[in-house]
Amino acid sequence: MKVLIADDEKHVREAIKLLADWEGHGVTEILEANDGQAAVDLIIEESPQIVMTDMRMPRMDGTKLLEWIQSNRPAVKTIVISGYDDFELVRHTIRSGGMDYILKPVDPDALGEALGKAVESIHKETLQDSLSTRKNMELNRMKPHYADKLLTDLISSHGSKDELARQLRDEFGLPEDITACSAAVISTTQLDQELLNKFRSMRQLLYFTLINVCNEVLLSGQKGIAFHHLANPEEIVLLIWDETMPLEATLKEIRSGIDLTLHRQIHIGAGPREPFPMDTAGSYLNAHQALWQRNAGELSGWLHTSTPQPQKPLRLASHEESFRMAALSGSMEQISAAVDGWMDSVRKLGKVTPAELTQWNTEWDWMLKQWMDQGAGSASPGSDKDALLELPRSLPMDPQGKLSYPLWKSQYEGRLTAASRILTQQHSRESHIIHDIAHYLENHYAEDISLQDMAARFFLSREYISRRFKQEFCVNISDFLAGVRIDKAKLLLLNPQLRISQVAEMVGYQDEKYFSKVFKKQEGRTPNEYRKEQASR
Repeated sequence: MKVLIADDEKHVREAIKLLADWEGHGVTEILEANDGQAAVDLIIEESPQIVMTDMRMPRMDGTKLLEWIQSNRPAVKTIVISGYDDFELVRHTIRSGGMDYILKPVDPDALGEALGKAVESIHKETLQDSLSTRKNMELNRMKPHYADKLLTDLISSHGSKDELARQLRDEFGLPEDITACSAAVISTTQLDQELLNKFRSMRQLLYFTLINVCNEVLLSGQKGIAFHHLANPEEIVLLIWDETMPLEATLKEIRSGIDLTLHRQIHIGAGPREPFPMDTAGSYLNAHQALWQRNAGELSGWLHTSTPQPQKPLRLASHEESFRMAALSGSMEQISAAVDGWMDSVRKLGKVTPAELTQWNTEWDWMLKQWMDQGAGSASPGSDKDALLELPRSLPMDPQGKLSYPLWKSQYEGRLTAASRILTQQHSRESHIIHDIAHYLENHYAEDISLQDMAARFFLSREYISRRFKQEFCVNISDFLAGVRIDKAKLLLLNPQLRISQVAEMVGYQDEKYFSKVFKKQEGRTPNEYRKEQASR
């Protein structure tokens, strides 16, 4: 380590050289300059780590030298040794990054203390630089995807846990002395739509950012490691084995780093400390479930460590008819009312978990697909259906990770509005729809058909079909279907090779007695009597 003494008085420089324990502080070379400019030249040429300077010197005084060092060599530690007890000089020293201000004549203890502080500061920075360099080298050396694969297998049922731990130690430098660890989980699925939109075409950058922030905390001091869960790509998993700091404190530091970087207050699920590597998967499962079973309807904390008992599920299908009729109405007022009805049912639960929100999204997608598939024959291809499929599937969270009912309502209204446009196209031929239903019955009479089936297939309510069908054909839909079936049966009965039970089944009746009853009611004679009558002609 090099030290530069800048003072225009040679005897002062010599005194300073005699008063300090240079060897004890690791100083191997002492440089001298008789003014500030000479000091600048030596700093450029010799790169000393510490500069001790007087304040009053020719050519360039101490204040200018301090300013130059701060601008050009900010890592150099500076100590002022001056004969002037001047407040302005002291203040300038502090502003310029000086570590100490010692008055002449120099006290050996004060000089030793100032030198010790400077050396200690250099050592800390050198160590920090070394750790940062080592961390960067480790991150660069680790083959990210391979590391993620090994770590993903470690928290799943794949592979030998001991062998996976050995590979992680040998190839990626995991500590040998890990005996237990806790798993923690961050899910990008539970981030808000605004943030996800920023990373829409750069989702890998979002994962990298989160992992990098986590590992800045974990890899420093070998506290743990964060990785991308390849089997569940929306998750970042943390394995934390450090015992010197409480788990919550470590996760809080990580959460603060993410907030500083992304400006988001994330939620984290954490599992109990379990033996490593055999029970790491169990800790992960607990962390995953705790995060997904948290109450998203209120902010009662950011760290989730327990899994509450699941509540009685609420199914979206219970509101399907209300949603469908609202979409068919094309009325924004009806659409809004239908969504409000659903929201009221959810609020009565008292608790809403991210897992439930995901399940309802899945049910919603399935429901819309059924609507679209059933009406595909009359649907016009193009942007409307594509737009429906492209609607956001993110959870309706705000930046604090809380369920936003206004956002959720907006999402559902958007889906219903898109569905309404398509269904309106499919059913704009209302004057012909009842004839379409009759045509369908005439071609599918052998199937088990109910009024509810017709309502679902043609996106109309049962009451509407029943009323309009009778208006159009002066007969209700069940009697119309029975008439079609009996007409078909009369043709089949002309074939003597077919038994009555076979004819009944071929026209949609599984019960021969019921078939005979319906036949007699409509024709005034039984199927067997009809057959004999036709055969005698």
